[in-house]
Amino acid sequence: MNSTNTNLLLACIMLLPFSILSLRAQSALEDLTTIKQGVKSRRISSYDKSGGNNDRFENIEPGETRTLAEIEGAGCINHIWITISPEAPELNRSDIILRMYWDGNEFPSVESPIGPFFGQGWDETYPWASLPLAASPVKGNALVSYFKMPFARGARIEIENQADVKIRAFYFYIDYIQQEKAAENLAYFHAWYNQEVTEAAPEGENEWGILPAETGKNPLGERNYKILETSGKGHYVGVNYFVNCPTPVWYGEGDDMFFIDGSDTPVLHGTGTEDYFNSSWCPNELYKHPYFGYARVPDHLMWLGRTHCFRFHMEDPVYFDRSLLFSIEHGHNNVLTLEMASVAYWYQDAPVKLEPIPDKEARKLMPVINMIDIHRWRHEWRKTMGEDGNPWGNEDLKQ
Repeated sequence: MNSTNTNLLLACIMLLPFSILSLRAQSALEDLTTIKQGVKSRRISSYDKSGGNNDRFENIEPGETRTLAEIEGAGCINHIWITISPEAPELNRSDIILRMYWDGNEFPSVESPIGPFFGQGWDETYPWASLPLAASPVKGNALVSYFKMPFARGARIEIENQADVKIRAFYFYIDYIQQEKAAENLAYFHAWYNQEVTEAAPEGENEWGILPAETGKNPLGERNYKILETSGKGHYVGVNYFVNCPTPVWYGEGDDMFFIDGSDTPVLHGTGTEDYFNSSWCPNELYKHPYFGYARVPDHLMWLGRTHCFRFHMEDPVYFDRSLLFSIEHGHNNVLTLEMASVAYWYQDAPVKLEPIPDKEARKLMPVINMIDIHRWRHEWRKTMGEDGNPWGNEDLKQ
């Protein structure tokens, strides 16, 4: 291949993501050229029904549950916008629980803290953007969803304030279409939150073989962190993934594993956390593609601290007929202690009852390791190595 053809090929490869987005945008624009029958636009919002300017729900007390929307009949939610006061960290977004119910069911098919659902981890707010979800100005305090959420006989959306302070103001739009009848083969939207401080391997946190111990192997996903487990027929469409790493060592050597329809071994087996998120070589930089990226990265030593990754399977859903278990290792062979949290998003042919999410006590956040902690570690190293040797801190214990 001559240099001209090579350069042309490279240019085409570089433009491929933009071409995909252009095709999707073109499809959306073309959809606007067709007149729809039996469809009406509707909105439920927090507007001031007196005609004044107090356009919000006010003073939602600790422990109070407030219904945002109750819809009858068939339709599809296509846009949600929310902003809340007070701002984080005074009001922790992980202590406001968002729930969605379809077709009159008493169990929610969406249950997640509101911050992580919209892609903001911990008790932080920061701007980011993807195709289905975003947090926009000011400072990421506007929470936006464009996920399609259809229903056949009704929908209910509520929030529960599990914080220790009142929600002084809660503004929202919920836009949807009302239909004469539900679409055939309707797929119901689901989302589920998980959080866990993982346990290191008994032999220690031997990532990259740094310690004098065997690293071991994990072909069956034992002790993996669980992102999603469900029964029924449907397709998985993405995840917001949050990790607080208490060590400067790379947190993402663990593989992603999809067990489909009861398989004993992974049907889809990845090669590393960053690989699943479409990146490479232990990244630590902000990057926001509409389908994947890094919305937050640490500003400390290497990978020490908090990282938010996201991936949405808009072009490549993971299909299952009977069940799906999606898990990921926390370090190779699950050797690392990490604070991990995630919100999985998927669709099923019927609403399903979710596993309970971690309660408020279990959701308490681990602190970020700082310079004082690291200095204490150095002090303990000096005591172990002996003061007379004036140890520097990188002595090789194997010598």
